[in-house]
Amino acid sequence: MNNMLCSILTTMFIVLTTVPSSFAQDYNQWGLPEGAKARLGKGAISQIAYSPDGTKFAVNSAIGVWIYNAQTGEELDLYTGYPDKVYSVAFIPDGNAIASASQGNNIRLWNANTSEHIVTLSGHTDKVLSVMFSPDGNIIASGSRDKTICLWHAHTGVHIRTLSGHTRRVNSVTFSSDGNTIASASWDETIRLWDAHTGEHIHTLSEHTGSVSNFSFSPDGKTIITVSGNDDEVIHLWHAYTGENIRILSGHADLVSGVSYNSDGNTIASASWDETIRLWDAHTSEHIRTLSEHTDRVYCVSFSPDGHIIVSGSGDGTIRLWHAHDGTHFRTLSGHIDWAYDVSFSPDEKNIASVGGKTIHLWDAHTGAHLRTLSGHTDWVLSVSFSPDGKTIASASYDETIRLWNVNSGAHIRTLSGYTGDVYCVSFSPDGKTVTSASEDGSIRLWDVNTGEHIRTLSGHINSVTSVSFSPDGKTIASSGQDKTIRLWDVDTGEHIRTLSGHTDWVDCVAFNPDGNLIASASDDKTIRLWHPHTGTHLLTLSGHTDWIGSVAFSPDGNTVVSGSRDKTIRLWHAHTGKHIRTLLGNTHTVTSVSFSPDGNTIASGCVDGTVILWENGK
Repeated sequence: MNNMLCSILTTMFIVLTTVPSSFAQDYNQWGLPEGAKARLGKGAISQIAYSPDGTKFAVNSAIGVWIYNAQTGEELDLYTGYPDKVYSVAFIPDGNAIASASQGNNIRLWNANTSEHIVTLSGHTDKVLSVMFSPDGNIIASGSRDKTICLWHAHTGVHIRTLSGHTRRVNSVTFSSDGNTIASASWDETIRLWDAHTGEHIHTLSEHTGSVSNFSFSPDGKTIITVSGNDDEVIHLWHAYTGENIRILSGHADLVSGVSYNSDGNTIASASWDETIRLWDAHTSEHIRTLSEHTDRVYCVSFSPDGHIIVSGSGDGTIRLWHAHDGTHFRTLSGHIDWAYDVSFSPDEKNIASVGGKTIHLWDAHTGAHLRTLSGHTDWVLSVSFSPDGKTIASASYDETIRLWNVNSGAHIRTLSGYTGDVYCVSFSPDGKTVTSASEDGSIRLWDVNTGEHIRTLSGHINSVTSVSFSPDGKTIASSGQDKTIRLWDVDTGEHIRTLSGHTDWVDCVAFNPDGNLIASASDDKTIRLWHPHTGTHLLTLSGHTDWIGSVAFSPDGNTVVSGSRDKTIRLWHAHTGKHIRTLLGNTHTVTSVSFSPDGNTIASGCVDGTVILWENGK
């Protein structure tokens, strides 16, 4: 099987360098875009699949497919080259090949032993959301946003047939254990069963009240287990031959995102947004136990082939391994993070802070090592800022609070509360004594760092405030908002100084240059504008991005402006002339944050794929 696969389209393969296990840290340099020197984080987790022999498991991430040693948790490989997020991954039954599906409308096959890219299967007209091998390894089934299921010869990559009938996108496909039946789940609220040999439609399971997001056959092929978007907290069991709804498992307190049978078919594991995994008796529906050490939504869960281990992936950035017989958690694999909304260098350049999901991650800026995770927010964190002395971090969250943290220990110092809406951004004053924050309620608040006391509120924006920034002398605050304006405020009195108008859409970010004589603003209107803060004069408009711009920053010498955009690019501009210097390419998702290191030699970019990329000298 392995030799046959390797012989297909040999001119198309690429070899991914395998990094020696003695230097595991090197995985931060795997699969980097040109000009980047390191990646912090491994991308948000969406699915986990074990190899048939149980020695490896594959993790779908927003940047590619990670392969782990199932016994040690060591990173073995990263499959890259996808134009966007990887949705699904499956091992061939003999373990020698891996199929992966992505937003690029195709399926890629890889040699699981050598990491060679074997062949790309093209034919879908929209994103491929699910892929699965038949039990004999001869057929691949794929489900797509184009509402179809395609069948392919696994040995040749030739398209066999297309199964049509769903009226909305196909989220998931799987084979029965005997390989005779294919089941497909769709946003049209149905599961369809098909004859795997003829493609004939057998029957439809249609009692769901929402899109069917995840499902699985029992090992004996007699039962199908499903979860649905609108049924949220329940799991359905169906008779595979008659389509009869057998029973419902209830107990989760939020959306059920994944389900899996163990190898003997006696136990079901379910993953939920309530941050837990639940184990159930498959025959009686009795709840056996709850696994509850994740600190954010659990997106996926899978049993090892022998049924002894459970692996789960969460928005808290971890993959956790559990003993199935008693639910004990015995290993945590870290480094995966959710959307990297914001990134910030510490003043001494030793650390980088990034936010993803409900947590803040600290990284070694030189080695890329993950140092610690700061947990405590009860909703997504949107912004993070180091104090000028580098000893404290402030974080702002959807949970309506700002939290202060000790950088060295990771300890939570205090919580600043009082908002009645999401807190979008936070920033320290130059002397480190004051924190300013802004909210969806349109207000800006100032807080005493040492006491946590609320000093004053600045009001004037007529919609949500998206960004706040202190001037270098600490006397002025600039704020940007969804009302398309930038406003300047006197820090000591709270008085509104002036409003800068000209953007034609939301202003997402505002920044002072190092001497305080220039302000840059980034907007959903796809432009950056430069302003004179003392007069409010609009000086220059920087155009070139093709989608909204979420972040802008000046270099420490004030000569360069960097911007990050939904168009997946980072652009560098001359701050005095507005001339475009260069574009940094390689991100496959929206760039949400950009920041210069204090020495100006490195740019950090945060991306919705959950990674931070470091670029040397902006090259």
